[in-house]
Amino acid sequence: MLKKQLIRFFITGCSAVLSDSLIYYFLLHVLSASPSKGISFLCGAGVSFIFNKLWTFEAANNTKSHVMKFSVLYITTLLINILMNKMVLILFPSMYIVAFLMATGTSMLLNFIGQKWWVFRVGKVVNNNSLLQ
Repeated sequence: MLKKQLIRFFITGCSAVLSDSLIYYFLLHVLSASPSKGISFLCGAGVSFIFNKLWTFEAANNTKSHVMKFSVLYITTLLINILMNKMVLILFPSMYIVAFLMATGTSMLLNFIGQKWWVFRVGKVVNNNSLLQ
């Protein structure tokens, strides 16, 4: 089950990152890097929520709870994403692709962990072995 979810999360993530990156690069022509990254991240988050809820984690119930938890998770990872993007640009000015990839990779890892074991978690953990299911 974990392998299937990781594959689906990766495919969903690619779709979200594509949305994120296209919007980010478009907005860079009208806004500075941080607002552009924030807006593009939120657009990618919408894609991610829909596909991860319905396909990756197959969580049909508790939509209100899922939205609330997902929002808390994504607000947290949004701040981490923007901070990472900014830190990389401070260290490597004008390397927007590197900054984008570092920020996206960091938030992607945190989002899988948060969605799998908090937002869309099914049932209660009985023992350590059930964490891998």
